[in-house]
This record gives sequence, C-alpha cells and structure tokens, in this order.
Amino acid sequence: MTPLHPFHLAFPVNDLDEARIFYGGLLGCPEGRSSPEWIDFDFYGHQIVAHLAPDQTGAAAVNAVDGHGVPVRHFGVVLPMTDWRALADRLTGAGVEFVIAPYVRFKGEPGEQATMFFRDPSGNAVEIKAFADIASLFAK
Repeated sequence: MTPLHPFHLAFPVNDLDEARIFYGGLLGCPEGRSSPEWIDFDFYGHQIVAHLAPDQTGAAAVNAVDGHGVPVRHFGVVLPMTDWRALADRLTGAGVEFVIAPYVRFKGEPGEQATMFFRDPSGNAVEIKAFADIASLFAK
C-alpha cells in the first residue's frame, strides 16, 4: 500500500468556540492556525478546517447500511482498533449522543469494521472506524 498523504477538509460550523471545545477538547485534535472565521485542527494527522458559516450547517440525508441510517454527508478517520476502543469509551463516558453507537458491522464478511457515528455541535456527522485487519479496508 502506498503511504497515505494527509487530506484537507473544510466544513461549516455555527460557532468556533463550540468547534474548539468539540474537536480540540473532546476529540483531542490539536489546534493549528486560526482566524476569527476559521480554525485548523490536526485530525489524526489530517488537516480539517472549521469555517464559521452558520447558514451552511445542518443534518443531511441518510442511507441504509447494515441496518442503520448512515448520514450521507460525513467525514472521519480509520484508527487502529485499540485507539478506536479508547475513543469509543471516552465519548461514551462523556455522554456523547451517537447517531450510530459503537459496534462492529459486516461481521464475518469482507470489510468487517468497528464504527461509530456522532455529530459535532453544528450537526456535522463524524465517523470513526477501525479494522481488525487494515488490509481489509477496501475488501469486496
């Protein structure tokens, strides 16, 4: 597999202070540069940027995946399984309301994965997943 290069994702938020608390505090993403209109975060080695744009936020459509309504518009990261478990425990302990609570989907099938979905304070859906065998990331 080719080494991964960091991706960059910009997304709208209602309030930058809430984004700081959520991404920086709860998820533990270090803050990078910022201005009165945006904040860079180190999202597990990737650059995400929360832009102040309240009229662009809100829930989106869902599609059925493994018996759950998965938010169509979402972003996330694939973590090692031990890190995924630790984050799932931390979020559960913090009382995060999950869109899809932590569980393993596609059990026994190619692409079996641990996943969880939750929303940030602006309604952006975030998925964190893990694979027991990362080689099955793109398994058919």
